[in-house]
Amino acid sequence: MPLIDALKAACCLLIVMHHLAMYGPMSNIAYPLLPVVIDGLREYGRIVVHMFFVISGFLLAAKLAPQGRSIVTHPMQLIQQRYVRLITPYLVALTVAIGCAAVARVWMSHDSIPSAPNFFQLLAHGLLLHNLLDQEALSAGVWYVAIDFQLFTLAVLLLWVCKHAQVQHPQWHVTSWLGCVLIFLFTVTSLFYFNRNTFWDETALYFFGSYGLGILAYWGTQSRYRWLWLTVLTGLIILAQMIDFRSRLAVAGGTVLLIGLIHYFDVLRHAYVPKYVTVIGRASYSIFLIHFPVTLVINAAFFKFLPHQPAVQLWGLVLAIGASVCVGILLFKGFEEQPVSKPLHIALPSGFLASGLLVMFAGV
Repeated sequence: MPLIDALKAACCLLIVMHHLAMYGPMSNIAYPLLPVVIDGLREYGRIVVHMFFVISGFLLAAKLAPQGRSIVTHPMQLIQQRYVRLITPYLVALTVAIGCAAVARVWMSHDSIPSAPNFFQLLAHGLLLHNLLDQEALSAGVWYVAIDFQLFTLAVLLLWVCKHAQVQHPQWHVTSWLGCVLIFLFTVTSLFYFNRNTFWDETALYFFGSYGLGILAYWGTQSRYRWLWLTVLTGLIILAQMIDFRSRLAVAGGTVLLIGLIHYFDVLRHAYVPKYVTVIGRASYSIFLIHFPVTLVINAAFFKFLPHQPAVQLWGLVLAIGASVCVGILLFKGFEEQPVSKPLHIALPSGFLASGLLVMFAGV
């Protein structure tokens, strides 16, 4: 789906620019040249991550519940596969992040640099529990990985319950559509309750509104009653916004409507998208993971070795974006595009823990 790749590419680049605007001295020094752009990225850049959640839900439905009917029979196997897929490039990126943060601490002192890790912090990140255990993040944006895994796990378990009920009670025709009902109820509950309370923002319940809208959007595109589905989803989004307007929900809702419309006009799979955009879209997860340590080192280098002039630092921002994309594609090619070998399943977590402990005991 080239248009899905294009959306992922746009979202990924906006997140990279948001973090560049938020963290590091380059954006502060270059601020006089682009004040409106930098302010906009700082204020609104983060909310585009909800586009990722909608797309993830859309793709999950396409794979595990086509036509609204669950095919999940072994949930733990799917959850394990998802964990391995997420954790492999994630551990590589965090290992790089630990080293880059140590270098940056030598070259400059800045609030954006993560502190040297401790063992419990490393363990929590490896298990994707750092959000729930309130551990300082080792890299910007890693909260997303933990939330994505929670969302996938919750959705798979809901779909498995539906499939189990269908197998146990095939005579009950309602079990065929139980998945749609459960996903719809969880989506509504998230939109109207959990997403309105920041107490839940470290859990999947807070973000399931966007994720569930993506699932429902896919089912709508496969239905004979596409316009009815699209109308219901539009009404649901408008009602949620009327009760409590949220810009993040506006992004999620806009993504749902865009996907629904372009699928209705049959351009989702057949539209022409430049190859380089498709490559960035496919590598968006790896770019998302690796961009912060890359931009952190470039920030530190420009701050220490180059003049603190807005034009110079602006070129540093451009260099950081390009370097993040290039390194992210390399990470994708090496650790995400193809399954890694079994020895690496042991080497990656071992290397991650070793690098963290080395930095911790070295005191850098």
